[in-house]
Amino acid sequence: MSETEERIATSSPGGAVLGLSSAEEEKILTASQWKLMWWKFRRHKMAMVGGAFIALMYFIAIFCEFLAPYPLDKRDSGHVTAPPQLLRWRDSEGRFHLRPFVYGLKESIDPYTWRRTFSEDPTQVAPVYLLVRRDEYKLWGRWTTNLHLFGVKGEKETCFLLGTDSLGRDLFSRILYGARISLSVGLLGVLISLVIGAVLGGVSGYYGGVIDTIVQRIIELLRSIPTIPLWMALSAALPPGLPPQQVYFGITIILSIIGWTGLARVTRGKILSLRDEDFVMAARIGGTSEGRIIVWHLLPSFFSYLIVSVTLSIPGMVMGETSLSFLGLGMRPPYTSWGVLLSEAQNIGNIAHRPWMLIPALFLIATVFAFNFLGDGLRDAADPYAR
Repeated sequence: MSETEERIATSSPGGAVLGLSSAEEEKILTASQWKLMWWKFRRHKMAMVGGAFIALMYFIAIFCEFLAPYPLDKRDSGHVTAPPQLLRWRDSEGRFHLRPFVYGLKESIDPYTWRRTFSEDPTQVAPVYLLVRRDEYKLWGRWTTNLHLFGVKGEKETCFLLGTDSLGRDLFSRILYGARISLSVGLLGVLISLVIGAVLGGVSGYYGGVIDTIVQRIIELLRSIPTIPLWMALSAALPPGLPPQQVYFGITIILSIIGWTGLARVTRGKILSLRDEDFVMAARIGGTSEGRIIVWHLLPSFFSYLIVSVTLSIPGMVMGETSLSFLGLGMRPPYTSWGVLLSEAQNIGNIAHRPWMLIPALFLIATVFAFNFLGDGLRDAADPYAR
């Protein structure tokens, strides 16, 4: 951001910041609402970082098949619960390699506990290449290919950057695949909640009276029920024999049914403050229908605040799906989400001997923090004239 734009982003509508030239005053007075929001949003560094991280995670979710070194169902029976293989540039003798590599894993059995352990074998060096052709997969379930972003070429070589699970599946690849389910549930659920909340909140705030009372009592009833027990009850109501695709949409609908209440209250409050404004009265006098006034005049006037509410609601949706899958009431194998991966870490023995099983929690925590930072930045930018 230039110095001029920074001063404009912190100024008031009347150009109250000292040193504004006439050209700068004209720039701020003629700037659109979205441009003012963008100027102020760029000043929030953590929000910029959070937005970049979220964009990266959704990019990973879209192209997870290509980015993952192994397909989702690829098993290696010889490397069950193997630890992460460290990506190296220097070998054990201190020599620098132009291409990164990993050491192979050597398996051993403890003679007393019979527990399988792995250790690095410096004699087995596996170079890591970009754009490797190895295991076949279907990109987006349609096109069959075997091109991966990175990996090893040898059939017996392995590249488990985050270790493997109890079935010998690469945990890094499964985390990338799990991001598609967890993040898409949050996004789709919030979009459904936005539609329900905007419609019911708009009708409640615009008409008032009995309609407002009924909608608000429904909201209070839903918000008075503890969230986790309500999620569990609705999830348990799903038939146990449903295919994974129907479970996915069922979980999305369940989260949307509960998540619309906050958006509805935000919409109602804003419409209550705007329904008697001059532009609304002009639309009524012009013969515009009440439904069109709500959709085309009132809702766009505070759309920036709805974006903020949606952004802050997505982490709750992601946490909801993760919680249900962690408890065994959400997504189930063969589909994978972060909650499904974390459900394998419920056993304290797994955590004690295989701490890398908790790595999916780090991705979940980082994503939730990123959404919160992004929401904070959008909330500040939604009122570009505020100090």
